[in-house]
Parts: sequence; C-alpha cells; structure tokens
Amino acid sequence: MTTALDRVLVAGIGNIFAGDDGFGVEAVRRLSEHDLPGHVELSDTGVRGVHLAYQLLEGYDTAVLLDAAQRGGPPGTVYLIEAAAEAGTGLLMDGHRMTPDTVLALLDNLSASTGGSRPRRVLVVGCEPACLDDGIGLSAPVAAAVDEAVRLVLDLLDQ
Repeated sequence: MTTALDRVLVAGIGNIFAGDDGFGVEAVRRLSEHDLPGHVELSDTGVRGVHLAYQLLEGYDTAVLLDAAQRGGPPGTVYLIEAAAEAGTGLLMDGHRMTPDTVLALLDNLSASTGGSRPRRVLVVGCEPACLDDGIGLSAPVAAAVDEAVRLVLDLLDQ
C-alpha cells in the first residue's frame, strides 16, 4: 500500500465522552506506543473534523482514519474501508458528528477552493460500536477490538 517515500497520516477520530465513539482516539494512543517509520504521522483528531480536513491538504499520499463505524455487524467488528475517490457532493455540516464521510466531503470543497489536493488513498479502519451514549470508556467488545485495529494499521504500514 505505501512506500518509504509516501507521507502517511494516521488520525484517530471520535468523542471520548460518547462511549465507543472514542475508539479512534484510543487506537491512535496505542499506535503511539509503537516505533513507527519517519514518514508516518499520528494525529489525535478527536472531534476536530474541520482541522483534520485542513491537515489532509498538507501533502499526504495516504490517510488512515480510525473511527467508530456503524455498519450493522456485531459490536467490536473491525472494518477496513477504502474511501471512494470522490466524496459525496452534498455537504451537511454537523460540528458534533464529523464522520470520515463528512470530513472527506469538506476536504473536497476545500481542495477546490484552495488548489490543494486530498491524499491519493484514504482508508478507514472502523469498529462497530456497542454504545454511543454519554460516558467515558469503551465497551468490552470495542476495547478488545483496539488491539486488532492497531495490528491492522501496522500491517497496512508494512505493505
């Protein structure tokens, strides 16, 4: 997937005050405990989706976004999703829930207005949440899935 010359951004997205929505933030924290190649940058983006969209314009070849992803599987299921080359044309901004789709739609709008370009490849490592209610801490199945997600990202970076 990547070469030593690729600039890679790995960003954790989510709200640590909304249960399993903190999955991406925790996964990036765990990734920070590993010795990563120099061309890989970690970002604890949290709920700052607009910031992430601007950051993605800074010349990254690949972006890996970690986030809770409701796709209908059992809680704790880890997904690898290749983001479409073109995000949706409609942009509905919700400052409280900046999903990867919303960030990429904003990124496309920013690219058009600034002349910047989005990363060549955008991957989402998502985890099916069990609970998105207010509260700090991951549910047991999502907490157990963090290590799997970290291994998946490390494997992607090694390819």
